[in-house]
Amino acid sequence: MYLLIPAAGMGRRMGADRNKLLLTLLGKPLLAWTLQAAEAASQISWIGIMGQPLDLSSFQAIIAEFGFSKPIKLIQGGATRQESVYNGLEALPQSAERVLIHDGARCLATPNLFDRCAEKLDNCQGLIAAVPVKDTIKIVNDKNIIKNTPPRSNLWAAQTPQGFEVELLKYCHKQGKELEWEVTDDAALFEKCHLTVRVVPGEETNIKITTPVDLEIAQLILRERLSRDPATNPTPD
Repeated sequence: MYLLIPAAGMGRRMGADRNKLLLTLLGKPLLAWTLQAAEAASQISWIGIMGQPLDLSSFQAIIAEFGFSKPIKLIQGGATRQESVYNGLEALPQSAERVLIHDGARCLATPNLFDRCAEKLDNCQGLIAAVPVKDTIKIVNDKNIIKNTPPRSNLWAAQTPQGFEVELLKYCHKQGKELEWEVTDDAALFEKCHLTVRVVPGEETNIKITTPVDLEIAQLILRERLSRDPATNPTPD
């Protein structure tokens, strides 16, 4: 299975002066944690990372430091996540039939989640990892007035990995460019093209690191994991 990691954003909401994936979590860059999970996933055989030119040398240094055995290709990202994924799709080996896309900022995803998504993708055109919403959701207008309360039983919070047939996703991205669709994930492009996307149960701990509070929560989650299984924190070669 091929894996693309969008990593071209900046840490504005994090208040960082650099790409947030270069920030450290228990002594390792966020990107290193993501790559370690992909490295440990038995179904992943190739990894592409989409980043801005000024970050690629730092990404290369992380790859070298941790001695990953799987092939990793650095790909120039775009101005948006959507553009970065499109660039990643274009850079896939010609043999790639299916691909997983995983946000680098979701650095707590486990190898098991990657493997489960990869296995399910053998039997569908598209999928996302997601978890049921626990909170009651309110639909609010531009005056902060509640207009509706959708049934919580039908609501799921989208995560990554998201997986797709490569040619179908390329088609959806090309449609998005031509019709100027702006979406926040690849599943939305599939939906706009009236293609089916299946939900695979995700992980409650698979949070996205967006703010300083998220980083603190991630530290707590990782410390608890390491207390149970120190092998999840291998040291560099």
